Amino acid sequence: MAAVALYSSAQSISGVGQSSKNKLPEIGVVAADAISIDKEMEIGDILMRQMRAQAPVISDPLLDEYLQDIGNRLVAQAQNVKFPFTFFLLNNKDINAFAFFGGHIGIHTGLIFHADNESELASVLAHEVSHVTQRHIARSIQARQKSTPLQIASMFGGLLLAMASPEAGIAAIQASNAAAAQASINYTRSNEKEADRIGIQILAQAGYDPRAAASFFGKLASQTRNRSKPLAFLLTHPLPESRIADARTRANTMGGNFNSDSMNFHLAKARVIARYFSAPNTNIALFKEQLDKQSYVYEEAAKYGLALSYLANDNIEAADAIITQLRQTYPDNLFFVDTATDIALAQHQHDKALLMLSTMQKRYPNNQVVALNYANAAIEAKHYDTAIEVLKDFLLLKPNHYLAIQLLTEAYRKNQQPLEMHQHKAEMFALAGAYKRAIDELHTAYNFANERHLEKQRIKARIDQFRSAQDRLKAL
Repeated sequence: MAAVALYSSAQSISGVGQSSKNKLPEIGVVAADAISIDKEMEIGDILMRQMRAQAPVISDPLLDEYLQDIGNRLVAQAQNVKFPFTFFLLNNKDINAFAFFGGHIGIHTGLIFHADNESELASVLAHEVSHVTQRHIARSIQARQKSTPLQIASMFGGLLLAMASPEAGIAAIQASNAAAAQASINYTRSNEKEADRIGIQILAQAGYDPRAAASFFGKLASQTRNRSKPLAFLLTHPLPESRIADARTRANTMGGNFNSDSMNFHLAKARVIARYFSAPNTNIALFKEQLDKQSYVYEEAAKYGLALSYLANDNIEAADAIITQLRQTYPDNLFFVDTATDIALAQHQHDKALLMLSTMQKRYPNNQVVALNYANAAIEAKHYDTAIEVLKDFLLLKPNHYLAIQLLTEAYRKNQQPLEMHQHKAEMFALAGAYKRAIDELHTAYNFANERHLEKQRIKARIDQFRSAQDRLKAL
């Protein structure tokens, strides 16, 4: 791992006119002498690769798409945006989220589970976006440079692990530089008010309810009062009553028409519960109870959660009946299309899945949910050339998409194309920061190139790139 300070939090979004965009100084410029934007992006890329290798990062196109959509709405309202933002999900039941170099923002499944509406979830993302745009990490480096040497890899790596997996992270911090790590956490606390202020404003400008920030803060504070161990979120984000009151006061000054919720939020929450929280039988009972007692915000979400739970419990017919009904009303909803694909494949109805997805692909070209489901269905149907074509087109737009490369590797393997299979397996290892193994895969690929001299030159060039990346990692 490598870098210098994480930030987590919870808040909400709402919409106001852009004329009142956060009128703050270009604080990022203040930190420019501590670390450049290019360096920040390089460190962020390295950290993300190591996150894939060591943390429970979830490759779920539906949830990725949903989080990225919310995140993009927020980033569009932020100032001082220096790079694209990436929002990703970790399988962790703690209530937490964190940001690090290069616009990477991680969200725990526990945060989605405990949020009551989309504005509460969005408030967390808005707060994290504010930490990044105000370059709080670079500013913490600048503050500590005056008294201690900069040790990015050991100290920030431990903090990153602590946010993603508290048990592993604490050991990492103790094994590196505990004093410097604590100083970094203390410094992040001094930035919380600034992130609150900007985050709530971004939230409102994006059309979400800014009052959700205070409501979620209050919920977290009440949960902590009767606990011997603080919530993971609060370890770096203390919530005194004054902070909750400030958030409430600030939100009440904002006018506008706000949307606090959406059906997609409740579909995403149902998916998180059904796939990542409990056993299928437990989830079946939960969603059945919601439907019987009508204790839901959207009935469609409770039915969707029940269908996913049936599918996980191998009750394919029951799942199919629910999803078929839902798709009659929402034929293009990607949550339902995704599950309809899984059901068709479980029933070995490959042609049905391919027809549905090829039609969707024409309407939504290179949408990650459609493209990856289509490629997966084509692999299952042994239509490997179709899968390869779809994935290659998709990777032109998103060249570092881990799941797409994984699927393409599998398609090449099953299509008996060892050269391409080893080349893409190398890319998978590289995305997890395992450059030595990536280079080994390319050496194997080289042996399958035979007389393809141009391909051999490409492989050699890629090996050189991986070696350079490995050297940069060591130099950090």
